[in-house]
Amino acid sequence: MNPIEKILSNFPIMIIDGAMATELENHGCNLNDRLWSAKILMENPHLIKKVHTDYFNAGADCAITASYQATIGGYKERGLTEEEAVDLIKKSVQIATEARDEFWTESKNQYNRPKPLVAASVGPYGAFLADGSEYSGDYLLSEDELVVFHRERIKILVEAGADILACETIPCFIEAKAIIRVLREFPEVYAWISFSAKDEVHISNGDKIADCAKWIEQENQVAAIGINCSSPKLIESLIREIKDQTSKPIIVYPNSGEEYDATSKQWKEIAPTKQFATSTQRWYEAGAKIIGGCCRTKPEDIRALSAWARK
Repeated sequence: MNPIEKILSNFPIMIIDGAMATELENHGCNLNDRLWSAKILMENPHLIKKVHTDYFNAGADCAITASYQATIGGYKERGLTEEEAVDLIKKSVQIATEARDEFWTESKNQYNRPKPLVAASVGPYGAFLADGSEYSGDYLLSEDELVVFHRERIKILVEAGADILACETIPCFIEAKAIIRVLREFPEVYAWISFSAKDEVHISNGDKIADCAKWIEQENQVAAIGINCSSPKLIESLIREIKDQTSKPIIVYPNSGEEYDATSKQWKEIAPTKQFATSTQRWYEAGAKIIGGCCRTKPEDIRALSAWARK
């Protein structure tokens, strides 16, 4: 059964976690690296497990694995063998699953919430390039070439036993189509497709989110569609654009509101205009049923979201 449908048939909202990389940095990890948080799968996997556990304790109904930037090509560039790379990608799912299963063994954690899902992160081709192109969609690849790129990792993540695939920060419609073509090769598998956005109507490369939603509406394996890793200011409008074109659940997990400079690989800190939890309530009222945070959000943000959602 569609795992998101299963949760939303019993609960009004599904809460996903917040940023993995932000928390790893808070624990002292240096992520200024092409592999980003995927580097920590090699160096300090127990910290990844701790972050997953912290988000479950904060109220998350879903953990997104640390595989966003984990690819065979990326690890081989680092000097690993193909076999070692495959093991690390699978490990991202195993770590999240262990954290979830240990959390769920305590009966106090099972009150008024669903058993959390493990969503295997499938980052865009631009994440492998590590040049910021997941925020522009300026790829020089055809749809067929993107199918080849995504097939390898999706196969590994499916074999690792993830509950669902989180195909996230997708900047262009052509990449979403390529991912869905790969999905069809695994007919029992469900995924969500989440785009990065440039404004209130368009995803990062300029395609209209409404056109993406309309096309994806027909795809049974896509369990939800939405937006992540984008400014909170854009979210309400984007929800409305999606809602007009699809009956699928809408997923949103934007950034904290700070802006990322892809050249310097630094965040430009800004004073938050409103509390994260206040914004999430508005997104829910606008039509989003799956809500969490992306870059620069923390367990405290998910705890605040959970506090009103559990009511």
